[in-house]
Amino acid sequence: MKIKKLDHVGVIVNDLSAAKEFFLDFGLAVKGEWELEGELMGYAVGLNDAKVSCVGLGTPDGQTWIELIKFIKPADEKDIQETFANTLGIRHIAFSVEDLEAIVAKLKKKGTEIFSEIQQYEESYKLCYVRGPEGIILELAEEIK
Repeated sequence: MKIKKLDHVGVIVNDLSAAKEFFLDFGLAVKGEWELEGELMGYAVGLNDAKVSCVGLGTPDGQTWIELIKFIKPADEKDIQETFANTLGIRHIAFSVEDLEAIVAKLKKKGTEIFSEIQQYEESYKLCYVRGPEGIILELAEEIK
């Protein structure tokens, strides 16, 4: 038995367009867009009569894939729930990047919340955290050579 790779990360959103634009501004590319519904979809997610609209985004090398998923049916009536750093569950998605300063400057121009200025971790990484639409948090890490 062997694990080959992490295939993708699914991110549930209400505003699919805003989330897609955020990741495009960050530098990912659209790899596909689709809708799913029916018995298989309901079986896969454990919801009856489910219908979703999805956008798949990936890095230029094709190694990283994120699926943005909007539930058309059933919709989440509670909207976005505020979370804190110690809230249980997945809190952020980390990306290894080149030219962290340029990426952060580009995202700032687009109005992205930069909630930690660029910090250096020992002699190995420069790090920064940004918050996109619907509370999506990205950790950006540039290896110091």
